[in-house]
Amino acid sequence: MTPPSPALARYLAFRRTLPPRPPLEAHMVRARGLDFAVYTTPAVAHATPLLCINGGMIFDHTLLWPALAVLATQRQLVFYDQRGRGASSIPPGAAASRIEFDAGDVPALREALGITQWDILGHSWGGGIAMLAAALDTASSPDAVRRLVLVNAVGVTSEWLPPLHATGVARLTGAARDALAAFDVRALEHPDLTTHAAYAQAYFPAWFADPAFARNVSPPRGDSVTGAYVVARLRREGYDWRDRLRDLRVPTLVVHGAADALPLSEAERTSRFLTQARLEPIADAGHNPFWEAPDAFFAAVQAFLTEGAPPS
Repeated sequence: MTPPSPALARYLAFRRTLPPRPPLEAHMVRARGLDFAVYTTPAVAHATPLLCINGGMIFDHTLLWPALAVLATQRQLVFYDQRGRGASSIPPGAAASRIEFDAGDVPALREALGITQWDILGHSWGGGIAMLAAALDTASSPDAVRRLVLVNAVGVTSEWLPPLHATGVARLTGAARDALAAFDVRALEHPDLTTHAAYAQAYFPAWFADPAFARNVSPPRGDSVTGAYVVARLRREGYDWRDRLRDLRVPTLVVHGAADALPLSEAERTSRFLTQARLEPIADAGHNPFWEAPDAFFAAVQAFLTEGAPPS
C-alpha cells in the first residue's frame, strides 16, 4: 500500500480554503517581431501587476497556472508563453535561440502591454530569465521592475547543473531510479526534443521532497523545439551571469524549498550576490513549494510583495 503523503494532505487542505479561481483572459501581443500568447487575470486597482515566468524551457505558462492563482486575489497576474513555446510564435532561426533572447522579450512585452511598472516572479529556469530581464529593463528604465521574486531559481552561474543528475538519481528508488539512471546526460547537450521531454518526465519525481506527493501528480510533457535549443546550449556551454547581474538593484526575495534537488546552497549564493536580496527557505518542500508547502510559500511571497506598496 502506498503510504499517505503529508504534503499532499497539506496542499488539499489549503486548496479548500481558497476562493473560486479567477478567470484567465488570453491575448496575442506583438513584440520584437513575434506574436506572444499572454494571459491575464482581472486587474486590481492600485496594485502593481505581477509577471509570472515559468521554467522548464520546453514548457508553456501552464507550469505556473493555476498553481499561482492564489496571488490573483491581491494583484493582476500576467503569464505568457515564451518565444517558440505554447501558442507564441516560433522565432526565425530557432537553432540560434538562447536564454538571453528570452530575457530581452520581457521588457518588450511590458512596453507592448502599456505597463509602466510591474513585479516579476520567476520559477526555476524562469528565475534566470527573470533576473536577466530585470537587470536589462532597469538599466534603461530604473522603475520598470518594483520587486523580484525568485522561486527555486537557477543560480547566477551554471555550477549547480553538472551534479544535478546524480542528485536526482540518488533521491529516487525502484523503477523511477532506474529510468532516470538510464539517461546519458551528455545527450542533453544536443537539442533533440524527444530526449529532453523524456528526461524531464523521468526527473520529475526527484523534484519533490515527498515521494508520495510526486506519485499523485502527472508529469507535464514539454513540446518546444525552441526551448530544447535553449537548454541544450546552456548545458553544452554553461553560463556565468555575474557581470550582467552585478548592478541589479531591485529588492528581491529568494524563496527556495529547502529539500530541493537544486540545493538551498545555490539560493544562498544568489541571495549573497544580489545586493538587495533576502533568502526565505521553505521547510519540507522541494522544487515546487507552492504545492508542497503552500501556506508558508504564499505567506512569504504575499508579505514581500505588499511591503512598501500603496494601500489598495
